[in-house]
Amino acid sequence: MEMRSRLLTGQWFSHLPASFQDSLLAAARERRLTAGQRLFQRGDAPCGLYAVLEGAVRIGAVSEQGKEALLSLVEAPHWFGEICLFDGQPRTHDAYAVGPCTLLNIPQAALLQLLDEQPVYWRHLALLMTHKLRLTFINLEQLSLLPAPARLAHRLLMIAEGYGELDPPRRVLQLPQEQLASMLSLSRQTTNQILKDLKEQGIIGLGYGEIEILDMQKLRATCQI
Repeated sequence: MEMRSRLLTGQWFSHLPASFQDSLLAAARERRLTAGQRLFQRGDAPCGLYAVLEGAVRIGAVSEQGKEALLSLVEAPHWFGEICLFDGQPRTHDAYAVGPCTLLNIPQAALLQLLDEQPVYWRHLALLMTHKLRLTFINLEQLSLLPAPARLAHRLLMIAEGYGELDPPRRVLQLPQEQLASMLSLSRQTTNQILKDLKEQGIIGLGYGEIEILDMQKLRATCQI
């Protein structure tokens, strides 16, 4: 019941039919990761669908030169890993636990069997994937059109809102500045300066490894600059 209650705080799971919720939980396995432990890496075989119950997972990739691109920081109650369900292809990115992490895993074979028996459920997984695709297009547009301060403010709002999963949004984000810089393809120095400017305006507060949103309305206004 505690696990279900936590997942119901997310928009996607809470809008599923109760029968689909029950089936997912019946097939689920709990998995715990230590800080820095790898969940999967690019090229791995599909291993099913995941939900974050506690902690956070870093999704990204590393180039041949060792440079890391951080695409997303996945926190509770976010679901991820659905792309491989549709095409059966290998994992597209790496996934590592940021700190101690508890996940829920629906194995690939069990989920495909469920979907064969109840093909109507495919639509709900498609909605999960298209929501992320929509966010990807928005981020690409902002990368091309918006100045760095507006992009940073928008990303803080997206993380606070759990990329559309949380309502109301979180006020305190466990997010080191170097990770935020990597997500936005900005230098650490540029990111640090923008955060300092937002702090001086009373929009955010800065702590060790965290950012507190003090004025959500002003932060939204910054996105429009």
